[in-house]
Amino acid sequence: MKMTTLFGKVFFAWVILSCQAGFAQSSANLAAGLQNTPNGKAIMAYYTAFEKNDWSLIQPVLADGFTFSSPVDDHINIMTFKERCWPNAGKIKRFEVAAVVVKGDEAFVITNAWTTGDKLFRNSDYFKFKDGKITSYECFFGPGVNFPNSGK
Repeated sequence: MKMTTLFGKVFFAWVILSCQAGFAQSSANLAAGLQNTPNGKAIMAYYTAFEKNDWSLIQPVLADGFTFSSPVDDHINIMTFKERCWPNAGKIKRFEVAAVVVKGDEAFVITNAWTTGDKLFRNSDYFKFKDGKITSYECFFGPGVNFPNSGK
């Protein structure tokens, strides 16, 4: 992924979230609000599947042609995602939605999450959807972050 594209998406999310600061909501309210739309339900199913370590919960919300990207993966397909990333589900205790911005078939979500070892990690997630299914998911984290497989 080009650095300018990544910067643009992060900057866009920052602007939107800055504008939303006056409308702060609790994490529980944010998560409950997501349940009111097909795209929001797909987002919550994604996080719930990781919390429950249950692939059968995530598979129905991933569209044909789904891709996953992160600082260490570039548009990998579902099979590679399941092989590389899904094993981390067993290391995740829970997710908390800290902020969310939904614009049509795109969403930017910031989560706080805890590993089964009670270590906090924080992700910024960018979702794209079609017909209520996730077509692409980009996960942003930086060096030194306690993402589940970092061993920290």
